[in-house]
Amino acid sequence: MKNKNKQNSLLNIPIDPLSRKEVLEKIIKYIKTSRNFLHIVSLNPEIIVEATKNPQFKKVVKSAQIRIVDGSGVILASKLIGIQIGERYTGIKLMEDLLKEASHQRLRVMLLGGRPKIAEQIVACQKQAQSKATFFATDGIKDIQNPTAREEKGILFIVADYRPHILLVSFGSPFSELWLYEHRQSLKKIVCASVGGAFDYMAGTTPRAPQFIHQIGLEWLYRLVTQPWRWRRQLKLITFTKEIFKEMIKYR
Repeated sequence: MKNKNKQNSLLNIPIDPLSRKEVLEKIIKYIKTSRNFLHIVSLNPEIIVEATKNPQFKKVVKSAQIRIVDGSGVILASKLIGIQIGERYTGIKLMEDLLKEASHQRLRVMLLGGRPKIAEQIVACQKQAQSKATFFATDGIKDIQNPTAREEKGILFIVADYRPHILLVSFGSPFSELWLYEHRQSLKKIVCASVGGAFDYMAGTTPRAPQFIHQIGLEWLYRLVTQPWRWRRQLKLITFTKEIFKEMIKYR
C-alpha cells in the first residue's frame, strides 16, 4: 500500500527516515560544529497519541531536530500506511551509543532526572565502563509537574558551570521533552535527549525484555506483565491503532 501523502508522517507527526548510523553521524557532526540547541525525541505510539491531544507537546515533537523510532508499533503502522521511516532505535540503545561516543571523544555528559539517586548510580558504573568521558548526575526536580523556581535555577546553574556536551533527561514523557524545549535558550551547544525509561534499564532496576521478545515487537506486553501498573498507559495503544486504521482508509 502506497501513501498518497508524500510526507513521511504518522498522525501528522513527521518521522525522519534515518538509520541508526545516520543518527549518530548527525549527532557527532553537531557536537563538532554547531552552536545551537539539538533536541532528540523518541517516537512510540504513546508519544504520538499524546502529541495529537496536547498542542504544545506536538509543537515540541515537530520542532525536534532529530526524531528516532522507538517502538515496534510505529514500525508496524508505517508498513500498514505505506511510508518509509527510519531504522528502529530505542532510547536505551541511543543512550548506550552516546555514552560510548562520549568516552571515545572525551566528552562531558550530564544525567538529569529518574528515580532518586538512580542517575548517580549509573554514573558510578559508567565512570569505569566509559573511563575517558566525564559525568555529572542529579535528580534535579522532585516533582516535575510542579517544579520550583529554585530547582530549575539550580539545574540551569549546573548546566552553565559544567557545560556538558550531552544532556540525557529522564523525567518521563511528555515532561522531559517539554522541559528541554522550555529551557532551550539555556541549552545551546548541547545534545539533549529525552531517553524515557533508559535510566531504569541501564541501572538494572527495570528488567529488559529478552532478545526474542524484542525481535517480535512485544516489549510492550513484557512491560505490562512485569509492570502491571502501566496498564493505563497501554490504553493509548488502542487509540493509536484506531487512528492508524483511519489513516489507512484515508490514503487507500
